[in-house]
Amino acid sequence: MAHFAEIDENNIVTRILVFEDTYTDSDCTALLGGDWIQTSYNNNIRKNYAGIGYTYDSNLDAFIAPKPYNSWTLVESTCLWEAPVAYPDDSKLYDWNEDNLSWEEITH
Repeated sequence: MAHFAEIDENNIVTRILVFEDTYTDSDCTALLGGDWIQTSYNNNIRKNYAGIGYTYDSNLDAFIAPKPYNSWTLVESTCLWEAPVAYPDDSKLYDWNEDNLSWEEITH
């Protein structure tokens, strides 16, 4: 099965549908109207699997998740967002604190 994302006039993903493997972007557009771009669960194409609210960047030919925090930057090689401080590597769970620009351990 092939997965396709419909994008609006701002290149924002509005829905994702599954079609037969033989379908192409233009087949989906001809069938349903709108603009459709193929996406992949395996990240074989367009770097990331599209999600509703993601943006399609035609220059990078990639689907990009919404920016999680103002301080994070986009890594163009992966089209993933990266915090300004690396996630701790100590098997604990952390949440990002945008005010302090740091990872804070989650305690229960």
